[in-house]
Formats: sequence, C-alpha cells, structure tokens
Amino acid sequence: MITEKVKIEPEDLETVVVRFVGDSGDGMQLTGTQFTDTSALFGNDIATFPNYPSEIRAPQGSLCGVSGFQVHIGSVEVSTPGDSVDLLVAMNPAGLKVNLHAVKPGSTIIVDTDSFTRKNLEKAAYVSNPLHDGSLQNYKVIEVGMTSLTREALKDVEGLDNDMITRSKNMFALGMIYWLYSRSTEHTISFFNKKFKAKPHLIEANTKVLNAGFYYAESLELIPNSYRISPARMPSGAYRIIMGNTATAWGLLAAAEKSGLELFLGSYPITPATDILHELVKHKHFGVKAFQAEDEIAGITSAIGASFAGDLAVTTTSGPGLALKGEAIGLAVMTELPLVIINVQRGGPSTGLPTKTEQSDLLQAMYGRNGDSPVIVLAASTPANCFTYAYEAARLALEHMTPVILLTDGYIANGSAPWRIKSVAEMPPIHTRRVKEITENGSPFDRDKQTLARNWAVPGTPGLEHRVGGLEKDSVSGNVSHVPENHERMTHIRAEKVRRVKYNIPCLKTEFADSGDLLVVGWGGTYGALHSAVKHMHKEGYSNIGLAHFNYINPLPRNTAKVLARFKRILVCELNNGQFASLLKMHFHNLKLLQYNKIQGLPFSNDELIQQFKQLV
Repeated sequence: MITEKVKIEPEDLETVVVRFVGDSGDGMQLTGTQFTDTSALFGNDIATFPNYPSEIRAPQGSLCGVSGFQVHIGSVEVSTPGDSVDLLVAMNPAGLKVNLHAVKPGSTIIVDTDSFTRKNLEKAAYVSNPLHDGSLQNYKVIEVGMTSLTREALKDVEGLDNDMITRSKNMFALGMIYWLYSRSTEHTISFFNKKFKAKPHLIEANTKVLNAGFYYAESLELIPNSYRISPARMPSGAYRIIMGNTATAWGLLAAAEKSGLELFLGSYPITPATDILHELVKHKHFGVKAFQAEDEIAGITSAIGASFAGDLAVTTTSGPGLALKGEAIGLAVMTELPLVIINVQRGGPSTGLPTKTEQSDLLQAMYGRNGDSPVIVLAASTPANCFTYAYEAARLALEHMTPVILLTDGYIANGSAPWRIKSVAEMPPIHTRRVKEITENGSPFDRDKQTLARNWAVPGTPGLEHRVGGLEKDSVSGNVSHVPENHERMTHIRAEKVRRVKYNIPCLKTEFADSGDLLVVGWGGTYGALHSAVKHMHKEGYSNIGLAHFNYINPLPRNTAKVLARFKRILVCELNNGQFASLLKMHFHNLKLLQYNKIQGLPFSNDELIQQFKQLV
C-alpha cells in the first residue's frame, strides 16, 4: 500500500547560527556567502564571520588548514555572528575537531562521511573515528556521503574531471541547508548563470548538485522537519549585504563625489586590506585612479604626491604596512596635506596572525612616528558603518588639511551585514580648502582662523606657486625655516589643528543608560558584541549598565569627561592588552579604570562578556 508523505509546516525560529567548515579548497567561504546573500534577500538581519588559515597552502586535511564561515540570521536584531553554533556543517574530520567546541549540546552536525578516511582521521589527530566511538552522542549527527552523492548527481555531465566533481560537494551541502531553513535556491542558480556564463557545463553541474542536496534533505528521515526564520523588522529603505572592506571603498567613492575631487589610491596588497584595492579598481568609470605600488612606502608616497596635485588621496594597509608608512605619514603632517590612511588591523607583531582580528595598532596609529606629529584617528565599528567612517575620514582630512588614520580590523572588514543604501545627497557636505586665487598679500599657507587649516593650492595655478617638503616651513610664507622659535610655533599649530577637530565631530552618546553603576567602554570593531551583551543584561533587569563606544579616538569627543563621570565604575573592553585604557588614563589622570582584554585573534563572545559584567555588578 502506498501512503502519501505528510507535509509538516516548518518550525519558526527567531535566530539561528550556522557554521560551514572544511579545507581551504572546499569552498566554505563561497558556501557561506551564498547562504548569507539568500537569507538577506529573504529579509533576515545578518552578521557573518569568515575564518580562514594564515597559510596560503596549508596542508590538506590538517588542523591548521581548516577554513570556516559562520553566519547568524534572525527575524530580530542581530549584532554579532553568534557564540554557540546551532548547525555545524563539517566537510572533513579536521573541521569537526577544530569547531566541535562551539556547537551547543543537542544541536545538529552534518558531516561528509566520505572524508572520514583513516588518513584524514590521522591528519586530524583522531585516535578513533568520532562517528563510531560515541564521542558525539550529545549531538544530533547527520551522516551524509556528500562526495559519493555528488559524483552520482554529475555522472552524466560532460566536461568535468574528478577534481571538479569533488569540489562541487559544497553545493550539495548548501542545497541541504537551503531545504533545512526554507530558503529558495533561485538566487544561487542565478549566481551560477552569471559567474559561468561562458561555461554552460559548470552551470549545469552546480545547479544539479545544489538541487540534489535540496531534495536529499527533503527525503532524509533523520531531518523530520525544516525551520523558518521570518524577515526582520528594519527601518524602511533599500538594503544590500555589504562587507566592511567594500563599504570602506564605497565611502571613499562617496567622499570623492561629494567633494568634487578625483580619488587616488596608492596601495600595496596586504591581508586583510587588499579587498579595498580590488573594489576600487572596479570603479575607474567614477574617475578612480588605483595604483598597486611595489611596496608600502611607494604606496603612501604616491598618495602624498596625488594629494599635492589636488586629489582625494588614500593609502590602505595593515599593521606591518603602517609601520613602514610611518616616515611618510610624518611627511604628510609636515606638508599639511590631506591624506587618508586606512589600517585594517590584524594580529601582530610582525606577520603574527594575518587572517585573525585584533586591536593592537591603536598606539601605533597615535604615536608611531618621529617627532611631534599628531594625526586624526578614527575607528569604524561595524561592517556597514565602514562606509560612514571612510567618508568621515575623507571629510576631516580635506577640511583640516592633515592626515587621518582610519582603523578597522579583520573581523569587520571581512564580515558582512545589511546596509541601508545611502545616496550622496544624504551625506554631510565636505568643505575643502582648495583655492584657485589668492587675495592681495595672501599666501598658499594662509590659515582658517577657526580650524587653523592652511590653504590647498594646486601646483601649476598662476600666482599660487609654492614649495613643500619635509623641512620645517615658515609659518607665514611656507619657505624653509630653521628659526628655533618658528619650529616651536609650527609644532604647536600642528597639534592645535588636530585638537580643534573636536568641535567638528559629534559628542559622545551612551546607550541603555545615561548614568549608573557600570559603564562598558569599547572602540572600533568590538561594538556588536558589547552592544549585544549589554542589551542582554538589561533584559535580565540590570538597568544600571551603560555602553559608551568610541569611533573618534584622536581627538576624543569634547564631552568625554562628563560622560565618564556619570558612572561609578568603568570597564574598558579591548582586543589588545589595554591600549585605549592607557589613552584614557593619559587624558583623565584621576580616572580609575577596570579592564577586560582578549588577545586570541578572535572577537569577544556574548557569554564571556555577560559573565564579566555580572561579576562587576
């Protein structure tokens, strides 16, 4: 007797955290990105966390070669990629071993059983097969022969070799996840059609495997039903999912358009900042001039030359590159030319942890130059607001005629989140110091009385001829000066010029509480975790906790002292050994600060922050 299969309605969930893990060649970043984009189109709030090896060619199947992509999707506000994993997709034993600690007991693990060979188990330092020895009894394990099923699905597709077939198994896994969380495969199939337009056999292969995984999950008795995460309620507007590095590039494009200047990028590729260069290269039609220099020093000095010639000039790097650029940043300070230096922070020192996140370049950004050479320092705090602070960095550089260092980090640069698309008309105006003519008895080095920013005279303009260089200049004429009193006067002017920026930036605001027992202080990319943890504390009834998050580091917002004074205790949370805490102590000598620091190449988790907050309250 044939019985009809009863269709069960998907179970509704508020949020879910999914992590895809495997070898670098298993396509986990692509798989995670496709799941993210599809969920974004559905309307979910999203945060992602790509995590990949430091070595370009890590040994296949090894613990150090595991690549992962975590995505947190929700029908409610999502501020972090999540702590505990609800679903782990492990393409090999190493991926399972490295990531099992993050999976909540009782949660689901999907494994490719074809990869659990004796050789791969040995590479992952397993004494016995975890699928058979009972070590996974606290989890819901779904064993799938993905490699075999992928081969079966592609047996009739021509033009594929064994490697190409094996590499397609990530799409089988993606198809299963699409069914499990009630997602459509349409967006990914459209992606195949665009990406492989000239290779129809690859369109056919990937589509077949994706659908095979979808229907396999539907028929699998180990998965009794699927789940549904409804669209999130967000402010009205047009949205797209954006990575931090992409948002940074677009913020610079918007600033160039708003200021009426051409954008010049002088850069040398370095992880994790290179994607900014890659993105800007795509936009030559907007007048972007992108120069991949032979080294970090050539990158920044070419940008200084472009600034002298009247462009919005930018250079991008990470910590090691910022060290190499130090002398040239001093040159930009001395010549008083606008320059945006973007430092996407990573673990250090030296090569350190090039694919992991950290906040250890703050003091380097503040003081990593010879002489007294202050610069404006900003820090973005989410993938989406990398756009805002890249624009802001350009605005302040152009209006105050001085270098600006924008700090992001690997976590927000590679992570992605929904971003409400902004038009250039929505952005604040940018008032440049460009001059086309000089008043009688005037000089290219005349200063604005409010900001102390000097004029910006483009070379070649009749009557505006002048010289710049690394030697000290006369405060009036701009000519080289060795007068001791003049050097002291110019040193004070350069410092005061940066100090007065505080009147051109917003005041510091707290979230959740204006005063109370505990103020949580953070800066840069820790915002999502701190916001989420303090929000959780308030839901539990701890209404005396506030959050102050800093995006303006030098100078600090002008009301900082008043905000800090309204709380009994202050806890500064950083992914370093206490650099921002040291800065605050320098500014406010009587301030007693508590610190919570983490230096593991990983972002803060909600659980560890909440535990720390509860100990203090």
